[in-house]
Amino acid sequence: MSLSAIANVDALRQRAPLAVDDHPLLAIWELTQACDLVCAHCRACATTRRDRDELSTAEGKRLIDAVAAMGTPLMILTGGDPAKREDLVELVAYGAARGLAMALTPSGTPLMTDALVAAVKDAGLSRLAVSVDGPDAASHDAFRGVAGSFAESARILEAGRRVGLTTQVNSSIHGGNVDTIDDMASMVARFGAVLWGVFVVVPTGRAGGDLLLGADRLERALERLAEIAESAPFDVKTTAAPHFRRVLMQRHSPRARVGVVREIDDHGVYVGARGITDGVGIMFVSHRGDIFPSGFMPVKAGNVRQDDLAGVYRTSDLFRQLRDEDALGGKCGVCPFRRVCGGSRARAFAVSGDPMGEDPLCAYVPKDYVSGAPDRSVSRI
Repeated sequence: MSLSAIANVDALRQRAPLAVDDHPLLAIWELTQACDLVCAHCRACATTRRDRDELSTAEGKRLIDAVAAMGTPLMILTGGDPAKREDLVELVAYGAARGLAMALTPSGTPLMTDALVAAVKDAGLSRLAVSVDGPDAASHDAFRGVAGSFAESARILEAGRRVGLTTQVNSSIHGGNVDTIDDMASMVARFGAVLWGVFVVVPTGRAGGDLLLGADRLERALERLAEIAESAPFDVKTTAAPHFRRVLMQRHSPRARVGVVREIDDHGVYVGARGITDGVGIMFVSHRGDIFPSGFMPVKAGNVRQDDLAGVYRTSDLFRQLRDEDALGGKCGVCPFRRVCGGSRARAFAVSGDPMGEDPLCAYVPKDYVSGAPDRSVSRI
């Protein structure tokens, strides 16, 4: 698979818009929960020690086989810190040999040495993604809980570039850094990354509600990201903020990568390619093999040690419900952009306990919507 396709999952969806009902476009495997950082928002509640019940190397290879067999093109190895596992290079090589585009998200620690970066590149790694959560060491290190993490992250990114890997910067946006978006965008450009992955905090794991942005503040941040995306030397995508695509469409931005006019019907409802969000084009496998719609939505649908991975994605009640935009509640259920967006299911679940509830951090109000009375006839096809 081409690196340009890895850079933007939208490109994959455009080539096969119905594929998300058959298989996820990306599968994420949490190799371990162990990590030496103490991040304020850690969904994994990471500890320094590895869990004895982690999937073994052999079990991991069977998981990789299952991901490849169901047609998923991209696999992301994450953690915790994947560099905590001694079989990391072996697993990257195995996935690449199975035809998967393999991506890696190491923690900004000394464990991801320059030699290890070179080794995973030689093993067939396609993308190296590193988290940087502030434009400078002070802001990033405070959020990650360990002094020197910013410098380690910058070193890892440079080591990746040096050996010919394409690199990506991931940033979690919250109340403490949202006002530094412009400075962070400049930092991403300096790092030479091809993609800026912007994560909007979901209150799960260590992340508390104090890290959440208000809906209006997030909307302004998404509008600014859309402006940046129109001229930046890198792509911009969001996680846990699918309404970014709605913002791009409203701006008629070329970065929306969808036909704004031809894919909206006579009722003003978007009918084009599906947006990618929790359980829709994505699945997450924990270090113990539990299968979730995403890393931010801890609702278990099965376990790879006893369940068929493809079967869980295709037929489980949870995944099928998440892929049914007609099952959305609140204003998400009547939103004309519900197909391209659908709201963050993880955040809806975290805040209300209902995975199909409305996303509390979306400022958009559908025409004629009356709060508390989600009449789905308002904007139906």
